[in-house]
Amino acid sequence: MKSNDENTHPGRREALKTIVAGAGGLTAFPILGQTQPPQTQLSSEAQSGRADSKTPEAPWKPLFLDDHQNETIVALTDLIIPETATPGAKAAFVNWYIDLRYNEESPANQQQLIQGLAWLDGRSFSLHGNAFVRLTSAEQTAILNAVANPNNANPEDRTGVEFFELIKGLTIFGYYTSEIGLEQELKYRGDTYNASFPGAC
Repeated sequence: MKSNDENTHPGRREALKTIVAGAGGLTAFPILGQTQPPQTQLSSEAQSGRADSKTPEAPWKPLFLDDHQNETIVALTDLIIPETATPGAKAAFVNWYIDLRYNEESPANQQQLIQGLAWLDGRSFSLHGNAFVRLTSAEQTAILNAVANPNNANPEDRTGVEFFELIKGLTIFGYYTSEIGLEQELKYRGDTYNASFPGAC
């Protein structure tokens, strides 16, 4: 989540890198080089869980989310992995990945995502009289801080805690399997090879 103290971002990013590397996710998903919006891709891309990082050639429209839900996803992912020295989740189009994936998810999983987004707006209206995307960064961060602790046992926060865990995982996976996350953030070079081997027998 965004903070006024930019020095907190590198530490969080290092932690996220460790999570991804430890999960062995870097070798399983090749880097995307596509230039068209996700709705033109085969459904296997949703299963592979990759986010695009190229500017679309035509205006992109979500397949599953409505415009407000998509805007909320963009705001959430940007708070979880903001831009620092390298681009953040928004620039990596992590919202495309989430929309594409959930367009093919089971109805139960789709409902979980939609209910989480509805809970977030409900809490935002309750506290500040406006939708989450219309709040200030400080107000958004305060709401997320309350549900970011998985040990939060407040019954009123249960849906929010579960939703934050879900969206955090989707954001991390979508970002670090995107071209931006792999090449710029993690400096991953698994798709390169040596043309020659000087000194080899």
